[in-house]
Amino acid sequence: MSLEERFRSFATVGPGTWRGQLLLAALLPFSWCYAALGHLRRLAYNRGWLTSRSLPVPVIAVGNLAAGGTGKTPVTEWLVSRCLQQGIRVAVVSRGYGGRREEDPLVVCAGQGPLVPPEQAGDEPCLLARRHPEAIVVVGADRYRAGMMAVRDCGAELVILDDGFQHRKLRRDFELVLLDARRPFGNGHTLPAGYLRETPKALNQADLVLLTRAVPATPHLYLEDVPCLRVGFRLAGHLVGLDGTILPLRQIAGRRVVAFCGIANPESFFDGLKALDVEVVAARSLGDHHAYPDSSVQELNRLVAGADLLLTTEKDAVKLFDAGFDRPCYYLPLELDFMDGVEQLEHILDPLLSKTRNPMKLSEDLLDILACPQCKQSVRVDEDKEEIVCDACRLAYPVRDDIPVMLVDEARNF
Repeated sequence: MSLEERFRSFATVGPGTWRGQLLLAALLPFSWCYAALGHLRRLAYNRGWLTSRSLPVPVIAVGNLAAGGTGKTPVTEWLVSRCLQQGIRVAVVSRGYGGRREEDPLVVCAGQGPLVPPEQAGDEPCLLARRHPEAIVVVGADRYRAGMMAVRDCGAELVILDDGFQHRKLRRDFELVLLDARRPFGNGHTLPAGYLRETPKALNQADLVLLTRAVPATPHLYLEDVPCLRVGFRLAGHLVGLDGTILPLRQIAGRRVVAFCGIANPESFFDGLKALDVEVVAARSLGDHHAYPDSSVQELNRLVAGADLLLTTEKDAVKLFDAGFDRPCYYLPLELDFMDGVEQLEHILDPLLSKTRNPMKLSEDLLDILACPQCKQSVRVDEDKEEIVCDACRLAYPVRDDIPVMLVDEARNF
């Protein structure tokens, strides 16, 4: 068992030996300090001692109480799909963890597919851009600046703040928190003695809690004043190759496979393979956000020499299209399975989504974020407040019912 696996077991299950008990006793004082600092920080934002900034569009924050994977990406994908189905121009704003970029914030997708590779954007942003090329994806350390770029430069009508539960610098209209149903609070301690980022009391500020990786037998989690729904993940019924080939699951029955992943919660991937009629001859967990250098590809090619194919996650696949494997490599798409019915979630979210149908009327705040859709430069309002003027392009956009119509086709030249 690797050191990472040992800590994961310690943080989720608890110490199993006397050595583990000693380690827990040594780490607990640091955990208490960490929890106290987290509580004071949240209190400072709640009381206004630390200030948050607002975007001019609704914001949905999707986050975790715990460190590590809870299936946040599939849930974010579902939210993006829901918005797009309702005609909402949605943006995902992420820190872009694991990406190395000179420009920050950086537009990963402006509604026409990925613009930069995972090495710059990070794994999840590129995955979202590939799955939903019509969505907007922006990464940046400063989420406010990234959100403003999504609104001002790309026309976002709603922003989904990825991993946003602890990011209090940006105000949100809806707080969605995910817990892993198999171990909602781990061993009950915050970092470093456990894997919680904050104590469970922080859930009181959530608008909705989703228990992810649930099964029908998963018990409900009852929280005071906060609704909680159960969501499971299931295989989509087919594989997707790195070359885009779609392969029904039945066609790999009896095959010898090498399974590998570089995600925060590898057990979820390997456990899912048990439902497949395949022989897993080797399984490798490579660490979260693994970059897949040539040495890793060579090692996987060595393992797959006596097998038929490679299986991985969609998050890993976005970094492997040019890997040069000796055998076919496929990833397993996941779908959400709403144990308590998708209607409840839609009923909770739809009032927020309807806010995007009320455009902002002309104001100084709106002028601060408006930009010419053609040249991306700042604009001004004319003296009669009947047109929004771009001096650089010499275009004038109409104002109808006090609402700017920022469409090039509607603009007049002057």
